Amino acid sequence: MRDEQFLGDLPFCFDLQLFAAEDEGRTEEPTEYKKRKAREEGKVAKTQELPSALILLFGFFTIFLFSKVIYKNLLGMMQLYLGSVQQVVSSGENMVFLLRPILPIVAKIVGPIMGVVFIAAIIGNVAQVGFQFSIKPIQPDISKINPNPIRFFQRVLFSKLTAVNLGKTIFKIATIGVVAFLLIRRETATITQTIDMGLTQGMYIILSTTFKLVIIVSGILLVLSIPDYIFQRRQHIESLKMTKQELKEERKLLEGDPLLRARMRERQRAYARKRMMHEVPTADVVITNPIHYAVALKYEALKMSAPSCVAKGQELIAQRIRNIAEEHDVPVVENRPLARELYRRVEIGDEVPDELFTAVAEVLAFVYKLRQKAAV
Repeated sequence: MRDEQFLGDLPFCFDLQLFAAEDEGRTEEPTEYKKRKAREEGKVAKTQELPSALILLFGFFTIFLFSKVIYKNLLGMMQLYLGSVQQVVSSGENMVFLLRPILPIVAKIVGPIMGVVFIAAIIGNVAQVGFQFSIKPIQPDISKINPNPIRFFQRVLFSKLTAVNLGKTIFKIATIGVVAFLLIRRETATITQTIDMGLTQGMYIILSTTFKLVIIVSGILLVLSIPDYIFQRRQHIESLKMTKQELKEERKLLEGDPLLRARMRERQRAYARKRMMHEVPTADVVITNPIHYAVALKYEALKMSAPSCVAKGQELIAQRIRNIAEEHDVPVVENRPLARELYRRVEIGDEVPDELFTAVAEVLAFVYKLRQKAAV
């Protein structure tokens, strides 16, 4: 009540819902599958400041490095134009015919710069996201077109990304403006002296001053790219967050329908039981509880270092193991504590642990004595 009275005294107030998350209910962290799919679609976290800084720095460095070559080509192009003016005027021809000799000169000037700038742009992006090519970001998606203008303006005017980009742009313009003003003011005396210099020397001084400014601006962009990348990465993770329903659907997509998985597991267990029952006739002894547990053991002295479990079960499965053992004349020995321990500690295919080896060896020795008596 007090809050309502306090807000009522204000001349205006904001609807805080305008600053709420754009996707309500997306509270779960994105899965690796969601991140991988987003990357395949070209949705990655990256800052544009790093490529911009590299393009600016490499581009102007190339201009500065090939300044003499560029100057000679520009001078030759200018001479070609000026030397053809009288011919064009006297003949009445169009200036377009000069494009053929001019285009190779333009290619010599622009080609190296564009090539270096292209490589710098690739380096700036690959350094952030690696080699990833996708045409998905430039493909139009009609399903995402929202005809609601209110929602559109809320996202454009009141989103965190818009506010950060606006602040970043204002900071860059202000910083670059201040740096340019201070640098030019310091170089004013040198720049004014270019009036009494030749064209080549004057252009060199102007180009040197410009290159200094470019280096400083590039450094500012490189420094700005670090916090911007951190922010872009956080925004990227936020945009990929999922609802609980999306997590369930993704899990169902990757792992399959739970009912189908349960049915498959039941079939696997049935196949394992069937295979296990086929191994019971090859066992040397079946140790029982006598009702609740049954463990079938097999020992081949030349192949095994210790007896191994070929089948085990409890209740109905234990009864089935005992019945198969009796049908194939496999000795059944009752030893309640040993049967429980074997069932608990030994899996099918595993050898008997050292702690139980002595007890199992006594049972096997007893079985071998019975077989010798029966043979006699």
